[in-house]
Amino acid sequence: MKIAPMKPLPLFVLMLLLCMLTSATRTPEKVSVCLSDEEQLLYDMIMQYRKSKGLKPIPLSARLSQVAQIHARDLVENYAFAPDNPCNPHSWSDKGKWSPCCYTNDHKQAQCMWDKPKEINGYDAPGYEIAYYSSKGASAEEGLSGWKKSPSHNPLIINSGMWKKIEWKAIGIGIYGQYGIVWFGEHPDDQEPGSCP
Repeated sequence: MKIAPMKPLPLFVLMLLLCMLTSATRTPEKVSVCLSDEEQLLYDMIMQYRKSKGLKPIPLSARLSQVAQIHARDLVENYAFAPDNPCNPHSWSDKGKWSPCCYTNDHKQAQCMWDKPKEINGYDAPGYEIAYYSSKGASAEEGLSGWKKSPSHNPLIINSGMWKKIEWKAIGIGIYGQYGIVWFGEHPDDQEPGSCP
């Protein structure tokens, strides 16, 4: 039986394979981020709250903290907090190096939020965000107090309800102006944020 010779692969297929191989082996860049005293306090308070529920601490993530801090700043500078705004605070403006979206309460734009850590700095898993607003300025104590009372935020913090089988392996904290932001992820991050001077 005669075997026909293999045809060479088209150039675009070879380039695609090369891109796939290099992206699979690429090491994400280092992220330089620090936590303010108030952000560190929020992290400590969340971990204390989890400990009171018999839960393990979640390691701090430089990547998720960077996303939290970027989003808090984007909200302060580009988002109108108002009852008639159809876009809630999980929305992202068109003023940065990310894809914008209007996150509505029907969660149709959830993917836009989940993808932000990968889009912004290569965090290799979806991210899940909780956010809060205070007209007098965000604080760790007020933020956690509000989230504890919230039927949609509290379960995410303490892995109950739909989050019961999830193990958080990374957490990021951002407080800026009127917004407090926390991101949770299932993928560990080998970088931790430093303390701001």
